[in-house]
Amino acid sequence: MAHVPLEKLLDKSGKSVYKLVNLASKRALEIAEGQPKMVKADATVKPSTVALIEIAENKLQYKKK
Repeated sequence: MAHVPLEKLLDKSGKSVYKLVNLASKRALEIAEGQPKMVKADATVKPSTVALIEIAENKLQYKKK
């Protein structure tokens, strides 16, 4: 299992755990439904972990409305 540090992720989500969880859960659902992954990951890696890796690598960002 890949470990993604929380401190690194919070910087990407405007220091909000709520925004981070919301963004990661929506992206994980998209991946689970068949959307392509934006990072290389083994098929055994869970969608939620892939979503967190994408956020950590700046492939996915939270946008203000």
